[in-house]
Amino acid sequence: MKNIVIIGGTKGIGKSIVSEVVENHKVVCLSRNQTDFSHDNYTFHNFDALVDDYPDLDFVDCLIYCPGSINLKPISTLSLDDFRNDFELNVIGAVRAIKKYLNLLKKSESASILLFSTVATKLGMPYHASVSVAKSGIDGLVKTLGSELAPKVRINAIAPTITNTELASKILRNDKVIENMVERHPLKKILSSNEVAKMASFLISEDASSISGQIFNMDAGIVSFKS
Repeated sequence: MKNIVIIGGTKGIGKSIVSEVVENHKVVCLSRNQTDFSHDNYTFHNFDALVDDYPDLDFVDCLIYCPGSINLKPISTLSLDDFRNDFELNVIGAVRAIKKYLNLLKKSESASILLFSTVATKLGMPYHASVSVAKSGIDGLVKTLGSELAPKVRINAIAPTITNTELASKILRNDKVIENMVERHPLKKILSSNEVAKMASFLISEDASSISGQIFNMDAGIVSFKS
């Protein structure tokens, strides 16, 4: 049984990860959003990744940082604060978490970190400038820390295509838009949060003990294939 810290574990992908791992692991969830979820292996802390100090903990085997943004605007209307805010949430928040719990992770016999990128760092997509810049920072962080922290701590990232979550609800705003989005992907689907959670569970497991410094595209073919 591992001790897993999940930042942003009450909505979307983070919530699905909690559900996926809580039966077999101790989960500490740090999130701004309280839920009625309860489990003997689950502990909740009300927490804002941008302003609050990370709580002191006794044991951390796995750290999962889920907060992210989908701030889609033309470059002409993106402000410098848009770029700063997206970078702060996606990158600086993750760095703060890693620095806070790194010493505990190094004491673990099976330490791992999981972050989240996006397919927009590899596929040129209009209106994605701010989020792509921020998530490219995540890609660089994973590559660098994968090397720096080996062999004690593994770090990987998942780069999903659009996923049917509350965060994406403004994009997936009706059935027609969802149908068009599905058609854009060669595998003729978009992601569910449960699919991403299963990949996350694998990457923090011992079955992935030889994997570090990798960014995994869950792209339904949109990056990898010509449609």
